[in-house]
Amino acid sequence: MAKSAKTKMVFFCQNCGYESGKWMGQCPGCREWNTFVEEPSAPKTVGAKRPSSAVRSRPVKLADVSFEENERTLTGMAEVDRVLGGGIVRGSMVLIGGDPGIGKSTILLQICGNLAGAGRSVLYISGEESLQQIKMRASRLGGKTNDMLLLCETNLTDIREILEEQKPEICVIDSIQTMYNEEVSSAPGSVSQVRESTGVLLALAKGLGITVFIVGHVTKEGAVAGPRVLEHMVDTVLYFEGDRHASYRILRAVKNRFGSTNEIGVFEMREKGLVEVPNPSEYMLAGRPLNASGSCVTCSIEGTRPVLIEVQALVSRSNFGMPRRTATGTDYNRVNLLLAVLEKRCGMNLSGSDAYVNIAGGIRLNEPALDLGIVLAIASSYRDAPIDDRILAFGEVGLSGEIRAVSQAEVRVQEARRLGFKTILLPKANYNACRSVKDVKLIPVENIREALGNAGGNEYRG
Repeated sequence: MAKSAKTKMVFFCQNCGYESGKWMGQCPGCREWNTFVEEPSAPKTVGAKRPSSAVRSRPVKLADVSFEENERTLTGMAEVDRVLGGGIVRGSMVLIGGDPGIGKSTILLQICGNLAGAGRSVLYISGEESLQQIKMRASRLGGKTNDMLLLCETNLTDIREILEEQKPEICVIDSIQTMYNEEVSSAPGSVSQVRESTGVLLALAKGLGITVFIVGHVTKEGAVAGPRVLEHMVDTVLYFEGDRHASYRILRAVKNRFGSTNEIGVFEMREKGLVEVPNPSEYMLAGRPLNASGSCVTCSIEGTRPVLIEVQALVSRSNFGMPRRTATGTDYNRVNLLLAVLEKRCGMNLSGSDAYVNIAGGIRLNEPALDLGIVLAIASSYRDAPIDDRILAFGEVGLSGEIRAVSQAEVRVQEARRLGFKTILLPKANYNACRSVKDVKLIPVENIREALGNAGGNEYRG
C-alpha cells in the first residue's frame, strides 16, 4: 500500500494573511505580534473557479461600455442606500462586520424583506441559524419576507450549485466564517477557508451578476476576523458601531468602490428591528446639558453628511503624581497633543490635573475639525466657565496654537444654522467662503487665545 503524502503545514498571519514556512513572533507584512497560526497549505488547484454558466469575458473598448447612473437597486432603507453610495450595484460584494449581537443579521433580514417585497429574487443563506430561527426573527421584524428563499448550508460546493441554478439577484451569506470549501483541508473559520470561500463567492458575484452580502465576525480589536486580504477582495466594507446594550447603531462605510467612504447611517434598535434616524445631528444633541462647563458643540463631516456632536471634557486636580488621561470616541494621542498646546500657549497648568474627553452619543470621530471643540471644552472645564449654548466651533489646531482651515466649511455652517446655532467660531481662512450664509454670526479666529476669548468672555483671557 502506497504511503500517502504528508500534508504540508504552513503558518498564516491571522491579521493580514501573510504566509510563511516557519513561525515568527512578528508578522513582516502588518508588523503585528503573535498573530501566526499553523494550518495545512491549500492545494495549488484551489482557486476562485469561474461559474460554468458564466460567459467568457472578451476585451472591449472603454468607449463601448454602457453605463447608466440609475443602475442601482434601492434597499428600501434610505440610510443604507446613503452608506452604499445610492443603492446596491449589481454584481458587487459587500462585507458587513460588527460586534456580536449588534444587529448585522437583523438589518440584512430587513433589507432582504424590502427587496423581496419589491419583487426582487433574494436568497438568504445561513450557516449559524436554522430555518425556524430565521422565521421567528422575520416574524418579529414584521417585514414582507414571505417570498424570500432560505437555505441553511455551509458547504460551498452545494452553495455554488444552488446559486448557478437559482441565479438570485441578491444573496446573503451569514456568516463567511461558517462556510467551508471541501478542497481546503483546514477547519471552517481559518485563514485559508475564509480566503478561499470569499474567492469562490467573488467569482460567482462577478460571473453571474449576483449581489452578495457577507457577514464577517470581528476580533476583540474590532477588525474583521480572518486575513486582511478579505477587505481588499470585496467592493464595499461596512462596519456596525455602537454599544449593543444601547439603542443607537451607526453603520459606517470604510471602503466603497461605488460611493463615498466614511459615510454613516444612523439607526435606533427597537422591538421590531432597526429604525432609521434621518436627522442624526438632533439625535446626537438630544439631552445636552445647558449652562454646564466642559461642553462644546462642534461639527464633523462624515462622508457627505455634516453631523453636529457634543464634546464633553472634565478636568479635575489629580491626587497622584501621574495625571490620568482618557479619550472616548476620539484619538487619545490627539487629546494629549491638544492638552500640551493649551498648557504651552495659554498658560493653563494641566500637568497636575486629570483630563477626560468624551464624544457624546457613542459615535467615534477622528476628524481634525474637532480640535477646536475639544480645546474649548477642556478650557471650559478647567476654568469652570460654561460656553454659550448657541455657540458652535470647528477648526484644526496646530502646535503653535493657530487655527487652520478645514474642508466644506460652508456645509458645516449651514447645518449649524439649521439647528438654531446663532454664533459660529471658525478658522479665519474659511471666513470668506461662509460669508454668504445669513442669520448667523460668524467669528473668524486665528489662534486658540482668540477662540477662548470669544467663547467665554473675559473669564478666558490670559
